[in-house]
Amino acid sequence: MRLALLSAAALSLANCAPALPTETEALEKVTVFTNGTIYTGLGDAAGVPQTVTGVVVGADGRIIATIPPMSADWSEEEVNVIDLGGAFMFPGFTDAHVHLSGVGERELTLNLEGTAAVSELVARVKSELEGKPESSVLVGRGWIETGWPEGRMPMASDLDPVTGAHKVILGRSDGHALVANSAALAASGITDETPDPPGGRIERDASGKATGILIDAAMGLVQPLIAEPDDAAVSLALETGAKLYASRGWTGGHNMSVTAREAPLMAALDGEGRLPLRLYNAFDASAFEIAESRLNETDTIANRAVKLYMDGALGSRGAQLLQPYSDRPDTSGLSLLDDDALAAFMARAKAANVQLAIHAIGDLANRRILEAYETGGYDKSLRWRIEHAQVIHPDDLARVASGGLIASMQPSHAIGDLFFAPARLGMDRLRGAYAWATLLDLGTVIAGGSDAPVEVGSPTIEFYAAVARKDLKGFSGEGWHPEEAVSRARALALFTTGPAFASFREADLGTIEPGKLADFTVFDRDLMTIPEGDILKAEPVMTVIGGEVVWRR
Repeated sequence: MRLALLSAAALSLANCAPALPTETEALEKVTVFTNGTIYTGLGDAAGVPQTVTGVVVGADGRIIATIPPMSADWSEEEVNVIDLGGAFMFPGFTDAHVHLSGVGERELTLNLEGTAAVSELVARVKSELEGKPESSVLVGRGWIETGWPEGRMPMASDLDPVTGAHKVILGRSDGHALVANSAALAASGITDETPDPPGGRIERDASGKATGILIDAAMGLVQPLIAEPDDAAVSLALETGAKLYASRGWTGGHNMSVTAREAPLMAALDGEGRLPLRLYNAFDASAFEIAESRLNETDTIANRAVKLYMDGALGSRGAQLLQPYSDRPDTSGLSLLDDDALAAFMARAKAANVQLAIHAIGDLANRRILEAYETGGYDKSLRWRIEHAQVIHPDDLARVASGGLIASMQPSHAIGDLFFAPARLGMDRLRGAYAWATLLDLGTVIAGGSDAPVEVGSPTIEFYAAVARKDLKGFSGEGWHPEEAVSRARALALFTTGPAFASFREADLGTIEPGKLADFTVFDRDLMTIPEGDILKAEPVMTVIGGEVVWRR
C-alpha cells in the first residue's frame, strides 16, 4: 500500500501536522508506531484521556502526525512499522529528580536495598568481607530502618563484632545519613569529643558516646577513607544508571547534584551512543559556572540548573522544622544553607538565567525559600523549583503556586516515609505533608520523580504511589491523608507534562502531538484503567527517544 494512505489518514486529524514528506523523501525515513493503545497525554474538557492508534515520526525524531483508528498494512519498503503488539504507549515518562551516578553506583557496589533488620545487615556485611584484606574499605548504601524489628538505626557496636580492623561505611537510603564502624571512626579521627560540624550531627547515646551514625555534613568526616573513582569508574556508573533507567521505561531524567567532572563524561558517553536517556542536569553549587555557560550540552543533554540544599532528610531528623521533632524534642533539624548564602545564589541565578532547584523537606526550610523568593521579588518566568517540598505548613501551600515555584515531588516518599512520619511530625503537621492534590488544586505545577537511589526508581511504583497513596502491599494507615491521592490523568501529567514544563521543554516534550519529540514509554498493560494494585505488575515493553527504540523487551 502506497504512502498516500498514510498521508490521508494523518491529514484527517483536526490537529494535523505539517504536510508529510513526499514518497521519495519518506522512504526509509518515516517510522510508524501502531497496533496498540496510545495515550497522547491530552484530554477533553472533562479530563477524559485522548487515545490514538498510530504515531508517525520523521527522520529528525519529531512527531509528524497522530493517526485515528484505521485499517492498513504498510509495506516495509515504504515505511518502517514498529508493531506495539497490543501494548500501551504513553508520552515518555521522565523522572524529575534522580541522581544518575548514584543509581549506577548502587548497582555496582554493595546494595543494601531491602535489608529487613539490623541482624540481616550485619550478616550481609560479614559475608561481603570474607576474603578481603583488613586494609580494605567496604562501602555500601541503601539501608533504611523503617519496619526493622530492632526499631532503630544500625550502630558501630552492631558492626564491630564482624568487621574487626576492616573499615565499613554504609549509607542510609536517603543519602543524608550513614553508619560507620569503630575502625572507620578511628581512622577518620572521630571520637566521643569530636564536635558536630556546621550542618551536620554526630549521633551519640545517652552517655555521650558516638554511635557511628553521622548525619548530613558529618558524613564528610569519613569521606577521605573512600577512594576517589577515576573517570572510567564514573563513566561506568553513569552508563549503568542510564541503561537501567531505559530498561524501566524512563525516557528522561532530571539529574540532580551533578559535579563539574561528570559533565564532559556524560557528553562523551552520549557521543558514543552509551547514554540512552534524555538528561536535564542540575549541578551542585561548586559547578555553578557550568549551568551559567551551558557547557557540554548535546541534543539530549541540557545543562541549565543548579541544585542547592536547605536542610537534610526527615528519616534522619535532618529536615528543618518550625517546631521540634515529636519523637526527639531536643532537635528541630539542620540548616545546610544560611539566608545570606541563599539570597546570593538567587541573585546570581537570576542574573545568569540559571534555574535553581532547591532541596527543602521540612516546613521551616520550605518557608525560608518562600520568604527569600518573595522578598527578592522573583517572578514565575524563572521556573525555580523546590525539590521534595515534603512538609509545608498549611498556611504556606498557596504561596508555592502564587509565586510560580515548581514543586518537584516524589510520590514514593509518601508511601515509605509515612511509616515514620507520624512519629517524627505528629498528626497535625501531616496535613501539609506530601500534599499533591492540594498543591495541584491551588495551581502548582508538580514535576514527579523518584529521588533514586533513595527510592527504587521505578515509573510504575511512582505512578501507583500517586494514585493509591498506599504502601506496596495496599496498606494505608492513620495520617496517610487519602484525599491527597491524585487521578490517573493527573498522575500521568506528573511524569510527562510536569517535568517538561520544569525543564523549559513543554514545546518539545510531555505529550504525543505533531511537532514534538518522539519520546515514548510503552507498558504491557493500561495504567489508566487497570485495578490500582495491578499497576505494580506492569512491565515496560519499549522505550523510545527521538523516534529511536533504545530498549525493548
